[in-house]
Amino acid sequence: AVQLAESGGGSVQAGGSLRLSCAASGSIGSRSCMGWFRQAPGKEREGVAHIDSDGSTNYANSVKGRFTISRDNAKNTLYLQMNSLKPEDTAMYYCAASPYYCYSASLHEYSYNYWGQGTQVTVSS
Repeated sequence: AVQLAESGGGSVQAGGSLRLSCAASGSIGSRSCMGWFRQAPGKEREGVAHIDSDGSTNYANSVKGRFTISRDNAKNTLYLQMNSLKPEDTAMYYCAASPYYCYSASLHEYSYNYWGQGTQVTVSS
């Protein structure tokens, strides 16, 4: 079974930066899509970004130009660099993985088989 563990969350002021990591244990396979999601209190979980095995990426409009998703396949680790953070970025952030290529619906949570427990990001104004 694949297990995912996020780290790197914390509290920052608006305009600051954080880097989230997600360590994967177990084999997802050579073809895999990995993504970041977030859920704010009282809101539905939303897709933030995803990245394919070949490095191709896609982002939600709300984070384009501020967040960068990357992965190190040798280390089985997914990253999310978050810059120019805003109070509306406050949420629990989750990483997710699928043993298939990313596709048009990969910003939707139903596209993923494996989930981490989440790491809290709080941005104050």
